[in-house]
Amino acid sequence: MRAFELLQQFLGWMKDSRRASEHSLIAYQQDLTRFLCFLTQHVGEEPTKDTLSIISHKDLRSWLADENDKALNNPRLGHGRHTQDAAIRTRRRRLSALKSFYRYLALYHQVENSAATLLSTPKTKQILPHPLSQEEAMALSKDIAIVDQSPIAQSRDIALFTLLYGCGLRLSEALGLDWIDLHHSRLNEEGGVLRVTGKGNKERLIPILPMVAEALMQWKKQYPGISEGKTPVFIGLRGKRLNPSIAQKTMREYRRMMGLSDLTTPHALRHSFATHIMQNGGDLRTIQTLLGHVSLSTTQKYTLMDEAHLLKIWENAHPRARQDK
Repeated sequence: MRAFELLQQFLGWMKDSRRASEHSLIAYQQDLTRFLCFLTQHVGEEPTKDTLSIISHKDLRSWLADENDKALNNPRLGHGRHTQDAAIRTRRRRLSALKSFYRYLALYHQVENSAATLLSTPKTKQILPHPLSQEEAMALSKDIAIVDQSPIAQSRDIALFTLLYGCGLRLSEALGLDWIDLHHSRLNEEGGVLRVTGKGNKERLIPILPMVAEALMQWKKQYPGISEGKTPVFIGLRGKRLNPSIAQKTMREYRRMMGLSDLTTPHALRHSFATHIMQNGGDLRTIQTLLGHVSLSTTQKYTLMDEAHLLKIWENAHPRARQDK
């Protein structure tokens, strides 16, 4: 069987059985297509199932080296620290795609080849989130209205950014909501419970705080042509689902007006949500559930954030710390 046919079957399996996101599927297809094209040149003919069965650890390393050479010779890329970090992330992604492909081949096509498992995955420096302070996050939820002069847009932006901080949603999750989702949550002035579909089509339940419910209901009153059905909760001026770039632009304008860091993005509100729960006694498992993280290790970065927060308090409050400065 042709290797490219196996790739298409693998992508179908990832979509239907593993419920991979569209973004992940595109990345898998691009990386593995590059791999198979390299094999075509490497062995002098179109690769087949047999080719994939006998390929060696050395061959795989040759592919990764070839990709690295292409990146280094790309004039559009720089050679700074940011570029090096991006190269490491790209290599990790390609190795993940390759190993997943070979696991699939072993399960469904009897391709027993351990060469991919012998490749080491480069480690990346863990980058801690950059949350807002509790005061900044609370203020933003109200003051974001200063960006737009339209009462409708103001009400929408307050509802959107209050939801991002109050429920820890990704921007894509919030903008993907329909009114029927809120209807099912039995939203009222006391709050509710929101069912959100996140990465990998995984659903999770998130409590809706009264402050979030109030902002959403105020927006609902302003919403032109309101419908309880499959109508987007957040819309733009033309009545269609709000484009993420509009929300990101609103945040850019707000942080410029308020003198905030460039790291103040819509996603920073999700980090703020998790960090502030941690700082106020929340446990990792709860935060993992609320954020929809598959692995607890992804959530553990908020433990490091909390340690940094405690150290800062200690440095500012301890008499000896002040004396040593």
